[in-house]
Amino acid sequence: PSYYITYGGQFENQQRANKRLSTVIPLSILAIFFILFFTFKSIPLALLILLNIPFAVTGGLIALFAVGEYISVPASVGFIALFGIAVLNGVVMIGYFKELLLQGKSVEECVLLGAKRRLRPVLMTACIAGLGLIPLLFSHSVGSEVQKPLAIVVLGGLVTSSALTLLLLPPMFMLIAKKIKIV
Repeated sequence: PSYYITYGGQFENQQRANKRLSTVIPLSILAIFFILFFTFKSIPLALLILLNIPFAVTGGLIALFAVGEYISVPASVGFIALFGIAVLNGVVMIGYFKELLLQGKSVEECVLLGAKRRLRPVLMTACIAGLGLIPLLFSHSVGSEVQKPLAIVVLGGLVTSSALTLLLLPPMFMLIAKKIKIV
């Protein structure tokens, strides 16, 4: 008789989901890029905002590692949600810088004033998203093992992407705005 091994159940589902996500995640990032490009009509600004994504991913991965979780389908879904929040914070900041430039302010003035005036909206977005996930993080009810990795990824990524938005995005915008015409 011939014997063979087949992997099924959870493992098979995980493999199928990983294959699907390996297509969905790059397509999501590409779609975000095109939306940013058509919004700001600038490849450098779209790429500057997309720079939030690697920082968000780094924070999510560090958070997963810190609590001993693994990359799973729920964690991957958390990364996709995190991409949206990270990009939103970048859009809030860069959009305001661009608005101030249209009002005739200098690049330096735009960055200083814009960073100061957009501190609260960026922090509020991150805090509200984070607070909404706290119950998922500490839940021990049925299904919490699925929700917890998603919450961990988003919370960890919010910390790093918010820090980037507030600390690195303004000076990077200033460098770009001095080299190319933004408005």
